[in-house]
Amino acid sequence: MQFDFALFLRALGLAFVLEGLCWALFPGGMRRAMAGLLSRPERQLRLAGLAAVAAGLLVIRLAL
Repeated sequence: MQFDFALFLRALGLAFVLEGLCWALFPGGMRRAMAGLLSRPERQLRLAGLAAVAAGLLVIRLAL
C-alpha cells in the first residue's frame, strides 16, 4: 500500500477546519474548556488523548 500524501493533507486540513470552527463559533466555551483542562491531572489528559486516538482509528477503520 502506498501513502497518499494528498489524502493526508486533506484530512489534516479538515482537522484544522473543524478546530477553527469551534473557536470561531464558541470562543467563550472553548476558553472555559481550555481553562478547565488546566486543573486536570496529566494522567487524565493522557487517557483522554489516547481515547481520542482510539476513536479516530475506529472511525478510519469503519470508513475503509
